[in-house]
Amino acid sequence: MASKKYKLGADGYYQTKVWDGTYNSDGSKHRISLRSDKSSRDLERQVAAVKAQIESRNYVRNTDILFIEYCRSWLSVYKSRRSNNTKRMYENIIEKHFVVLNSLNLKDVERIHIETLLANAEGKKRTQQQILLTFSAVLKSAVSDKLLAANVADDILRNTDKVDYKPKESRPLTPAEKKAVFDADYKYDSDQAYVYLIYGCGLRREECVALTVFDFNFKKKELSISRAYEYITNTPGIKDPKSYNGTRTIPIPAKILPVVQNYVENVKHSGRTQLFTTMQYKKPLTKSAYDKMWGRIVDAMQAVCSEEIVKLTGHVFRHNYCSSLCYQIPRISIKRIAQLMGDTEEMVMKVYSHILAEKEDVAGAVNDAINF
Repeated sequence: MASKKYKLGADGYYQTKVWDGTYNSDGSKHRISLRSDKSSRDLERQVAAVKAQIESRNYVRNTDILFIEYCRSWLSVYKSRRSNNTKRMYENIIEKHFVVLNSLNLKDVERIHIETLLANAEGKKRTQQQILLTFSAVLKSAVSDKLLAANVADDILRNTDKVDYKPKESRPLTPAEKKAVFDADYKYDSDQAYVYLIYGCGLRREECVALTVFDFNFKKKELSISRAYEYITNTPGIKDPKSYNGTRTIPIPAKILPVVQNYVENVKHSGRTQLFTTMQYKKPLTKSAYDKMWGRIVDAMQAVCSEEIVKLTGHVFRHNYCSSLCYQIPRISIKRIAQLMGDTEEMVMKVYSHILAEKEDVAGAVNDAINF
């Protein structure tokens, strides 16, 4: 005689827990209790029925919400605390790409729909990557809201090929550009101070333009980052640093210290607190004022540079800063580099792994390890 799958409890019921096709907020499977006062066999039938409902998409809340409507709700509710740049990316994908599915019910989403969206963006790898990222996040959210069966979402995403996109590799400053940074005759002291700070401290644009005189401790030769600006319109708005490591203290290198200190002291004497402002109204630097400043900086560098300067951005300076630090390992750790950059160790490892590999002496390490 076959043994019973479920045992009779002291309360007179056969009981078990079964996955209902949804997930908890921590990513674990959400399970419901089933029980029978008849027999183990009856409970087995209940379990089989729930599993069948999940397979047929029935074990979800009954709703006729459109896919596009849920996407918009997902963005406004669940992504409200993300940065404005991230929200704009999601909005662009939803309103420019997902709208072709405007008559599709959420519960009817199939693999063909994501494949259609990707096909419509053929040749635009970055856009395809953002489409897949957004589509995946929406489906997982719908599962958590019990509007879509988990097995359906898993099946769609598992069988959709990842987008093979690699961002263009950043470049550091060339030797000629590095020389030009310090040889250039800048039109304004603010231009010189700005370029010196992004060169010597690896600051993001949004961090540097938000600096005040209170962020400097010249006794300790340090600079503190605690805020940033973002340009949604021409006028800057204050935002928190980009990551947990974004709030940080950075040493000011001796090479740029005299110029930076002199500029900060002059700003103080003028009665201002903001380091970089518009020329006419002395207000926080607008996007158009920043663009003019950056144009002047590049022109001043080009005037003394021995080669043509091509596609020079603030990120090139930041990449140069991090690359230079990576070449100093093991004098400085990857963890400390990440802290100085206001980024994660994972990012440093991912972007700068080629530099770390260059520094490795594999054969020497193996020989030293076995020569005991």
